[in-house]
Amino acid sequence: MHPPNDYTKYAAPGYPSAPMSIPPAQLYPSFGVHVPTPTPNTLGKWSTNLCHCFDDPVNCLVTCICPCVTFGQIAEIITQGETSCLASGGIYGVLLGVTGFACLYSCFYRSRMRGQYELEEAPCEDCVLHLCCETCALCQEYRELKNRGFDMGIGWEANMNRQQGRATTVAPFQGTMRR
Repeated sequence: MHPPNDYTKYAAPGYPSAPMSIPPAQLYPSFGVHVPTPTPNTLGKWSTNLCHCFDDPVNCLVTCICPCVTFGQIAEIITQGETSCLASGGIYGVLLGVTGFACLYSCFYRSRMRGQYELEEAPCEDCVLHLCCETCALCQEYRELKNRGFDMGIGWEANMNRQQGRATTVAPFQGTMRR
């Protein structure tokens, strides 16, 4: 297990400045990000195993047919909306089509996710896992984010609006109604 991260660089007036192993989002709710507090016996553990792809059969099927969709959804949540699902999925699709090694791109997102949620690097290193079993790794990451309260189908912004209790706005009807 890795030593706790030093989050003192995130300290603000009125907040603790001692090194803690709590992600900044838990220290500062004003960031608008909800990260469930792990219990001592689940710290570092994934919520599902790598080979439990059929726990979510729809996602398993989508990932097997078009992994760029699942990867795009994961990447948008992990980057907290910095990159869109469409952009990330598009890059993944191009890499998969041109080189066949999109797994080298997606393994970095798994590493970033593990860092955000302090998850263990198991059952093996991220890049080896993505190289040997890309679809299983993507399905596990998808399920992990879903189990942490994210609705993977609505994207980052809508998830933040939902967590903050705000309704997502929908564009008004622009057409004409006819009988």
